[in-house]
Amino acid sequence: METRVMMRREQEEEASQSSHSMKLSSHSRKKTFASSDEEPSYADFYPIIPGDIMSAKEILNIESTPCHKTWYVPTPHLTAVPMTPTREKWTMFGNEAEKVEVAVLRNQRALRSRVDRVALRTQAEEKAAYNLRYLELLSQRAPDFSIPLRAHCVWEGMSVTLACTLQGCPPPHVTWYKDGVELSVGSAQPWNRRLRQEFGLHTLEIRRCSAEDAGEYRVVARSVLGEASTFCTLLVNSESPPAGGLVQPQNIQHKQNDANRITERWLVLPLEQEASFSSLFPPTWVKEGQELRLSCSFTSPLLPFQTPPAWFRDGVRLCPSGRVEVMSSSMSTVVVIKHVHKEHEGVYTLRLNTRDGPQEHSAFVYVKDASAVVPGGPASPLGVQGSDVNLDYLFLSWAPPSADGASPVQGYYVERCDVAVGKWERCNASLQKACYFPVSGLRGGTSYRFRVCAVNQAGAGRWSKPTAPILTSDPLEPSRTMVVQADRGRQIIITKDELEGEVKVPHPPTQVTSSQVSNTYLVLSWSEPDPRGREPLTYYVERSVGDRDRWEMASLGTVVSSPRYPVLDLQQGAQYRFRMRSVNKYGVSEPSDPSELLSLGPPPEVPAPPHSVLVFRDSDSSVVLHWQAPPGDQEVLGYYLYYSLSGSKQWNTINNKPISNTQFTAHGLQTQKEYVFRVKSVGRAGNSVYSNESTTIRVKAAIRAPSPPSSISLLMCSGSGMVLSWRAPACDGGSAVRGYYLDQRETDQGPWREVNRKAVEKRLYEVCNLTSGCSYQFRVLAANLVGLGGPSGPSQAFLCEEWTMAEPGCPYDLEPREVRSDSLLLRWEPPLYLGASPLIGYQLHVSQDDQSESWTVLNDELITDTFYKASGLKTGQTYRFRVSAVNQAGVGGASLPTELITAQTQPGTSEVEAGVDQDGFVFLSYEVPDAAPSDSSRFLWSRNHRQAVDAGRATVQDRDNRSVLTFREASKEDLGLYSVELSDQPSLSSSYNLTDADLERLTELSWQIRNPLVGLRSGWQVEVREDGGVRLWLQTEPLSADAELRLILNDREITSTSRRQVRLDRASGVVEVLLDPLEGEDQGSYTAQLRDGRARNQFTLLLVDHMFHQTLSQSRANRRNIQKKTGPYFLEYLSWEVTEECELVIRCKVTNLNKDSSLKWFKDGAPLTPTVYDPSSGVSTLSIPQVTQAAAGSYRAQVADRRGEDISTLDLLDEEFDKLLQQLSKQCALSAGPVQVQGMIDGLRLYCSLKFYHTHLKTTWTFRERRLEQDPRARPGSSMDTVWVDVSNPADTDRGNYTLELFDGQDTHTRHLDLSGQERAKVTKGLPDAVAIMEGKSLCLTCFIDGDPSPTACWLRNGQELSDRPPFSIARQTASSAITISNVSTEDSGKYSIQVRNQYGGETVNVTVSVYRMGEQPPAHTVMMG
Repeated sequence: METRVMMRREQEEEASQSSHSMKLSSHSRKKTFASSDEEPSYADFYPIIPGDIMSAKEILNIESTPCHKTWYVPTPHLTAVPMTPTREKWTMFGNEAEKVEVAVLRNQRALRSRVDRVALRTQAEEKAAYNLRYLELLSQRAPDFSIPLRAHCVWEGMSVTLACTLQGCPPPHVTWYKDGVELSVGSAQPWNRRLRQEFGLHTLEIRRCSAEDAGEYRVVARSVLGEASTFCTLLVNSESPPAGGLVQPQNIQHKQNDANRITERWLVLPLEQEASFSSLFPPTWVKEGQELRLSCSFTSPLLPFQTPPAWFRDGVRLCPSGRVEVMSSSMSTVVVIKHVHKEHEGVYTLRLNTRDGPQEHSAFVYVKDASAVVPGGPASPLGVQGSDVNLDYLFLSWAPPSADGASPVQGYYVERCDVAVGKWERCNASLQKACYFPVSGLRGGTSYRFRVCAVNQAGAGRWSKPTAPILTSDPLEPSRTMVVQADRGRQIIITKDELEGEVKVPHPPTQVTSSQVSNTYLVLSWSEPDPRGREPLTYYVERSVGDRDRWEMASLGTVVSSPRYPVLDLQQGAQYRFRMRSVNKYGVSEPSDPSELLSLGPPPEVPAPPHSVLVFRDSDSSVVLHWQAPPGDQEVLGYYLYYSLSGSKQWNTINNKPISNTQFTAHGLQTQKEYVFRVKSVGRAGNSVYSNESTTIRVKAAIRAPSPPSSISLLMCSGSGMVLSWRAPACDGGSAVRGYYLDQRETDQGPWREVNRKAVEKRLYEVCNLTSGCSYQFRVLAANLVGLGGPSGPSQAFLCEEWTMAEPGCPYDLEPREVRSDSLLLRWEPPLYLGASPLIGYQLHVSQDDQSESWTVLNDELITDTFYKASGLKTGQTYRFRVSAVNQAGVGGASLPTELITAQTQPGTSEVEAGVDQDGFVFLSYEVPDAAPSDSSRFLWSRNHRQAVDAGRATVQDRDNRSVLTFREASKEDLGLYSVELSDQPSLSSSYNLTDADLERLTELSWQIRNPLVGLRSGWQVEVREDGGVRLWLQTEPLSADAELRLILNDREITSTSRRQVRLDRASGVVEVLLDPLEGEDQGSYTAQLRDGRARNQFTLLLVDHMFHQTLSQSRANRRNIQKKTGPYFLEYLSWEVTEECELVIRCKVTNLNKDSSLKWFKDGAPLTPTVYDPSSGVSTLSIPQVTQAAAGSYRAQVADRRGEDISTLDLLDEEFDKLLQQLSKQCALSAGPVQVQGMIDGLRLYCSLKFYHTHLKTTWTFRERRLEQDPRARPGSSMDTVWVDVSNPADTDRGNYTLELFDGQDTHTRHLDLSGQERAKVTKGLPDAVAIMEGKSLCLTCFIDGDPSPTACWLRNGQELSDRPPFSIARQTASSAITISNVSTEDSGKYSIQVRNQYGGETVNVTVSVYRMGEQPPAHTVMMG
């Protein structure tokens, strides 16, 4: 079959060629067909179909014709028409075959055309439906009220319409609520309400309003895209108040003037209380890599329209993700960010919806740098982002870190990670100086992540936060698609590749230029060829140096898939031209037009630093920074801020994310500390140098207007004037109150009129020109440096009527001071109106509740002073106090009660302290917490609570948070009670009672300070140096540079000479006298007189008699030793020691020897030869293994050569030898082993082994605290290495604990052995004393033995041990032993014995054996055997 088809094809081709050759002269050629040309001929007639529709060729599965699809369409949507030609059945030839073939192909084309039209129509409809859905998705919009509901206030019985406009796609579902309950047409009173919805306008009409209709109305719109709501309040006014749930109207929207004022109305406000912020999150600091958690609680549960609260960072809403977690409940909300990076630094805002609009709270979150990877390494860069993304190229940029580390940043490394692979790879081989880098060599259609790290001299720093996955793609792909609008809204999409299907070899690129220019690289860009063809394109990059026409490949070995290419290997200063070639599978295009001359740019410049850094106060822990941007048009990414404590020069980073503004509030500063600030500009080329330092600022709250005064009281009325008093503002705003202004009015609703135009400094003022019989109200305003504060609340209506009562008026200015846990001090001013008689005292009242009107008299007797210390208070209890004046007529009116006071000592409270300063002046000091004083704060001192301190007797000095009252000359005139308080915070107060005892104690301390003594650390010391010089020295406390010394010797001042040097080290306080050499004239009394300012002292040394002669002899001996050491000498003199082996070793050490030097030993004048000398160490030793009395004597070692000699002696005599024996005995006792037991014939032996035993070591054996020497059965003994005691015939009474005591002359060493549970070997029964047997018979002797452990038995004859061989047979068992003598003879007669023993002892039993012949008489008193 295969051969036949090929032959037919060859025949048809030959026929076709011959036919065409005959028609060469014709201009119109008729197309002929062959069976093998079926598909190519069909392709010539194939219509152009949009690229997103599958062609008929693809439907018919014609594999021989290549087909390039732009979009894939599943084949089940189309109807495939199979074609299977049967060429084998052809039998026609010539024109008939050609006609049939043309007819078949025509039918095929018609069929395919119909199929294509059906498929085109189906695909167009699907595409139109898809685009319609896409447009619908584009037009989708979350519900939003463009016009919200607005509040209404109507009269009862009127109609009202609530309306709002809603937008959203798809149309949202709308629900109305009233006071949280869903509102429907079928609810109560359906005739009275009507809901309508028309073209996005939603209305609720209430035809006749009643009190029940008042409340909050809410509209909630919901769709799949979200939810929106709007609300309003409906207020209904009625002529008479309803039964309950009513409040008086306030803030009526339409106010009428006083003339037309209507009667009081009532409003129904059944609104549910909305939530607001309760506990807020402060500025927060978190370390890079840790978890950030911000939380906020609310005052009440969130209402439906308030949920959920929204979190924002720098204005961008935070949505839950893998890193961000938002958790909200009805009472709180929390946002958690895991593994924080510096990109997460910024302003975090929580937004809560309220009826008055959104309520927000914001705080800055600071992200601190994580620990450096290497010591001194830089911090991590941030803000890594990619741009200009192509198939194989993108441009990466980032921001430099705020902290360079121990040295400036030298450059950056860039890494990329294929998301599918998960492995990081380095992008740049050398350091990138600037904060941007072109990344090439990427794979198209691949997602990458990028990260950057900074490098300095210490090494590479921490990596930045990786970017989000970036997909490499062709940005020009959308431009190659054309959309054709068809009828009925349908679209036909045609790709540019299909229109350029005939293009084979691509055209050259155009518009070659540079898109990025750096000092190290150029990024080339160009436009792709047009037409480009449908085949994938790559590019060749060629370059030429200068204007020369010599081109070389610049992209050799690199596949360039996108119209971007970075050239990195260029020379600075050289000029280049570049051109491109397009490449596809058909070939390479002609080169493009060359670019203009291009060269590397200059190195990037870091931006200039900011200037004019200004600092302003903000709060107790923050300041506001302002600065000016650097001049010029340089690109600045932002600013880094730094701070330092004034004078420390240790700078710390404030922010780690660049700030784009030129203003910032720095938090987390210490109150009352002084700081300086500076700023850096941040650019792509790096950070600028530091700006100039700001001025020093002390951190404290900024001053503001004072708070309103309070408690206006009437002190006296004359009929035409009133004297008023009031309390100072609770807060003066950080600046002292400079005065007060008063307003007055006659009625509750009358206008306020100012009383004084000039500020009143005191809190007491007389208002004049009042009308008698009229009532007046007053209010007070305080003013400070900032301006006027708010007004106080209106006072009571005071009636202007002259006072004539007999009782006194009320005291005023009742204020608490020195509040402690169990006491407080009250002070007040006497009343201005005294009544009919003088005052005789005051009466204090106390109440234990802020609302209680139950007052109790505090004092039993009248108080004559205007202060009183109340004691016996309960800790934590709250109190109020008031005071009344008393005269002969009775008790006057009470003062205004104090504010609520809690009996509690506040943390950080201090008391007045008394002391003496360094100049000897008595002082009283008081210190408050650092954050307490403001710029306007002053410490107010008083004596006996009222009298001012006499400036002639004491001075006051304030510094920061401490005030000192210093007495010029303290005496009895200064005794009394001294009080101090802070002017703007009277709660910070204390007092001190200066008594006679205090004055006496402080006066004595003052005298000691004014007449000080130089302190002594170490008295006179005498030292003899190695060279024979003598040093006399003492040490005092450190002295100042002005200290003076006088040295007196025998009533004569001496100074430094060549032989005698006098020195004073003031820093250490050392006084020394160096005498070299010491002579007789140096004997005497040495006195050092020291003076240091007011301090003085003297110290005396008596260097006379024995002390002087001993020092002199030691000095001369040392001097001789120095002279001696010019030759060989002993570095260590002869000494002895006893080793662990109980040997005596005498040793010495010599030095400075040469080859002629000799070392000799002598004992009692006789030479000693068995000595050992080690030349490497210079040590010579003499060993005596066994010390006896002969070892005593005088030992001498002599080392000598021609340079000199040195001798060392050692006398081992008398006490020294006894000391040696004691040490030897001790070492012998320490070497003793444990006590052991050994069995013997007649008993047992207890013994102890030693390395050496000497008779000087006393031994004592004891048994049950009884010495064994007293027992006649005990026989002690000893040898050179063993001590023992033999115990004969031991019995059961000898069992127990045996002790060996070894006494070395000082200490006793003991060894123990317990024989309580052991038993010695013994014979229990069996043997008589004598036996007789006839010759020729056999004799058997058997005995029974016992012992623990089991003993051994041995038979003897006449003292000789017998063995088990004929004629003797010995049988041994555990508890017995027997010997048998066969065929006895007279020679076997004798003394037989058995010896049994174990380790605890033994026993011997004897038996006499007599052998007699037949006929002889056996011996008497024997046992007959046999």
